Amino acid sequence: MTNRARQRIETDTEAAALIESMRSGQRRATALVITELERLSAAAPLLLRAMQPHLGHALVVGFTGPPGAGKSTLVNAVIAELRKAGKTVGVIAVDPSSPVSGGAILGDRIRMTAALDDDGVFVRSLASRGYLGGLSPAAVRIIDAFDAAGRDVILLETVGTGQNEIDVAEVADVRIVISAPGLGDDIQAMKSGLLEIADIMVVNKGDRPGAEETMQQLLGALSIRALRNTKIPVLKTTATSGEGVAELVEAMSADGAGQNASEPLARRRRRARYLIARAAADLVAARIRAGGAAKLDTFADQVLGGSIPPEEAARQLLKAL
Repeated sequence: MTNRARQRIETDTEAAALIESMRSGQRRATALVITELERLSAAAPLLLRAMQPHLGHALVVGFTGPPGAGKSTLVNAVIAELRKAGKTVGVIAVDPSSPVSGGAILGDRIRMTAALDDDGVFVRSLASRGYLGGLSPAAVRIIDAFDAAGRDVILLETVGTGQNEIDVAEVADVRIVISAPGLGDDIQAMKSGLLEIADIMVVNKGDRPGAEETMQQLLGALSIRALRNTKIPVLKTTATSGEGVAELVEAMSADGAGQNASEPLARRRRRARYLIARAAADLVAARIRAGGAAKLDTFADQVLGGSIPPEEAARQLLKAL
C-alpha cells in the first residue's frame, strides 16, 4: 500500500478495501484505520460504516485499578497466556496525556514485551485527553476496529487514576479491578467506585508481604456490596512470574462466555450509549466555552444568592445555549 493510497480514504469503496486489508492481517492497514478513528478524521465515518458487518464477535476485557497495582505487567502476562491458547489479541492502553502535546505518555508500554514481534498481538496506546473516567471516546472506536479486524480478545487498560475510572463499566464485557499489597487506603477509596463495577477482583504482586491480608480486605468489602448479588472471584496473581495468570484467564473466559451468550447488539448498544453521552457532554462544554461563559456566571451568582438551586441553574443554562 503506497503512501498516496494510504492517505486517500474518500469513498465507501476505498474504506471497504482498507477494512478488508485490515481483516487479512495487514498491520499497516490496522494502524491506519486506528489512526483515522482516533483522530475522528473525515474518513472515520466511512470506516465505521464499512466495519459494521464484521462487529460483535470479540470479547472486551477491561483492566482498571489504582496506580502501583501492576496493571501493565499483568496485562502483558495475560497476553502471553492468551497467545498460548491460540487467541489473537488487541490491546488498548490508555495513558496519561502530555500537558504539552496532549499525546500519550508511554512509560508503561515498555512492560508489554509479550506483544513484541508477534503478529497475533496489536497494541495501541491512547492519551486519556483529560477524561476523568479513565477512558477517551476514541477507545470505543478502536474497540470496533480490533473487533472488525477479527481479534478474539480485546484488552483495555485504563489510565490508573483511582475510583473515578468507572467508564470501563460501560465499555468492557468483563471488568477486572486490580489491587496490590500495601494499597489499603486505595481499597477503602475503591469501595464507592471501582468495587461496584468489578466482575473479577485481582490482588497482583501476590508474592509480597500482605497479599493475603489484602485479599481478606477485598473479600470483606465485596461482602457488603449492595448493587449485585453475584459472587465476585477474588484471585491472587504474581504477574512477573506468571503465578495465577492462567486462573485469571480461565475466569475471564468463564465470565465472557456468559457475556457472549447475550445479544451482541445489546453489548454494542451499551458502548454506543457511552459515546453519545460523552459527545453530548463535550458539546455542552464546547458551547459554554464558545459563548456561554457569561450566562454561566449569571447563573452562578443566582446559585450563590440562593435564588435557584444548582440543578435548576443547569437546566436553564442548557436551554439558553
